[in-house]
Amino acid sequence: MPDDAPILDAVGLKCPLPVLRARKRLRDIPGGGLMEIRADDPAAPGDFEAFCRETGHVLQGLEENDGVFTIRIRKAR
Repeated sequence: MPDDAPILDAVGLKCPLPVLRARKRLRDIPGGGLMEIRADDPAAPGDFEAFCRETGHVLQGLEENDGVFTIRIRKAR
């Protein structure tokens, strides 16, 4: 992940807040830009997969470490 990619800390937030906050934050990112989201809601992976399908953004990566998901999204152009 590039150093200048914004990181959204959604740890402690439950569905639908991580996706809603990511949607708002993506408005400030240029098309093709990357964003990283950290969330611990077990529903987050599925929520972000659906969010990307519906919006045209690309799910670049999804990892889990000690119950915290790191989700990388590339904004649609």
